[in-house]
Amino acid sequence: MLLRGGRRAALLLAAAAGVAGLARRDPDTAVYASASPPLRQALSASADGLRSGARLFSPLLLPPPYQGFPILNSFASASVSPSDLRGQGSTGSSDDSRCCPGCLGRNSIAKAASAVGPAVVNISCSQGAHGWLLAESIGSGTIIDPDGMILTCAHVVADFQSMKAIVRGKVSVTLQDGREFEGVVLNADRHSDIAVVKIKSKTPLPVAKLGSSCRLQPGDWVVALGCPLSLQNTVTAGIVSCVDRKSSDLGLGGARREYLQTDCAINQGNSGGPLVNLDGEIIGVNVMKVQNADGLSFAVPIDSVVKIVDNFKKNGRVVRPWLGLKMLDLNPMIISQLKEKSSTFPDVRKGVLVPMVTPGSPAEQAGFRPGDVVVEFGGKPVESIKEIIDIMGDKVGVPFKVLVKRANNVTATLTVIPEEADASR
Repeated sequence: MLLRGGRRAALLLAAAAGVAGLARRDPDTAVYASASPPLRQALSASADGLRSGARLFSPLLLPPPYQGFPILNSFASASVSPSDLRGQGSTGSSDDSRCCPGCLGRNSIAKAASAVGPAVVNISCSQGAHGWLLAESIGSGTIIDPDGMILTCAHVVADFQSMKAIVRGKVSVTLQDGREFEGVVLNADRHSDIAVVKIKSKTPLPVAKLGSSCRLQPGDWVVALGCPLSLQNTVTAGIVSCVDRKSSDLGLGGARREYLQTDCAINQGNSGGPLVNLDGEIIGVNVMKVQNADGLSFAVPIDSVVKIVDNFKKNGRVVRPWLGLKMLDLNPMIISQLKEKSSTFPDVRKGVLVPMVTPGSPAEQAGFRPGDVVVEFGGKPVESIKEIIDIMGDKVGVPFKVLVKRANNVTATLTVIPEEADASR
């Protein structure tokens, strides 16, 4: 009977016996040990000391250099069947199964990169005059159509220094397989920084699959591909840090925009490259990073990109309706604070607050007032600015019925006719 050490002493005895060949063998359970000769000597001596009643854990039982070795923290209580150890090499299991879509397996990132990689291209543009090279830019893009349509960034292929976008000179496109093409810029949008380039090929082109960005959550794994510093076929990985980072949060003026924030490594030349989920689908277009900062990269969500491309096809440009309203999404916490500040604030559970109305705007002409809460737009209940933008779409000059609630729960129905946003605004 063990008087000292209890379970820990038994564990040490089992280890000593296994190494020194003193233990009985159990057909169902086995312990495998690998130890150097001095350590085997120490363990055997400890076992002998246990049988003779000597003090088990004295450091003097350990020959140099193992005196003071933390043996008590080196063992764990476990029972491992030999059948459980078969087929496991030093690199672990080769199983790449995932418990659910979006989970990270051993080869998940490699598979996502290989699915999209062949369709990722390197784009270089040069602009010159009288034989002099005036400007040069590099970027990335993704082939999304067998006919050679490529998604990229507008700042890579167009110059927006003037009021009107000027397409840069020669657009050179290089595929992962080494093929080179001269591209034509079909459209470029300044506010979203999205452009479409077209190449023609007599042989089949690799195509990437478009996914959806609406189901993304902070913490989801994503993969960024591109050609930073013209280093083609570069892959980086990270997570989604924020799914709806506002342009105002970044100090960007102009039309309201939302970005996917990630911690993927993005550098010069990554602009226009795809952001991909673990299923190998494009869920964003990488557009920028915060200078002199790590892990602060931003992409345009693919759902927004699809709408931009549809506008290109339908209108030749992106048509953005303008109301002249500054708006704020409401939630229970904000509503509670507003009610504390003013007892006349309307009784609402959700909606969009209007803090400011631009003078002379369509909203002012429709009768909007600061403090209004929009609860219905175009006949549909709304609780976010995004819903209002989605309802308007590209409808300019089309009247919309708007239901608002005002101080002391006064209800008003307004009719607003959006104008097309000024590209210079």
